[in-house]
Amino acid sequence: MARFNEEFKYSIVTRMMPPKNESVQTIARETGLTEATLYNWKKNAKSKGMAVPGGETESERWSTQDKFSIVVETATLSEIELAGYCRSKGLSVEQIQAWRNACMQANGSVAEEVNPVLNQSLHIVKRVQIKFGCGILHGCSGRLKVSI
Repeated sequence: MARFNEEFKYSIVTRMMPPKNESVQTIARETGLTEATLYNWKKNAKSKGMAVPGGETESERWSTQDKFSIVVETATLSEIELAGYCRSKGLSVEQIQAWRNACMQANGSVAEEVNPVLNQSLHIVKRVQIKFGCGILHGCSGRLKVSI
């Protein structure tokens, strides 16, 4: 059985992500990798929180889990950072805002109780990012991990 390094796996998985949203079948045909291997890589990426839609090119047909992953991934971004993220993924700011609203409404009164806590947490993360000069626009490739 062939072993592939993480960089190669990531390059293949990103082809399944926005904006390309290539299907497993297409990638398998082009690369010679088995569909089972690709589905495993995709499953592992999803378990790590990456939004990897099921080959759907239309973002409105993505699963609620994929949309939620995008909402979580973009929660701490400024408007400028969010716009850049959307351009890179082939999405619109309005889509993500609509998904965020749907997530908040899905939990009814629980969301109303959590919203102030979430806003406070996001504010703390932003302050830490500013203090340490870390963020998408500041060249920090990773996200700061903050325990609250």
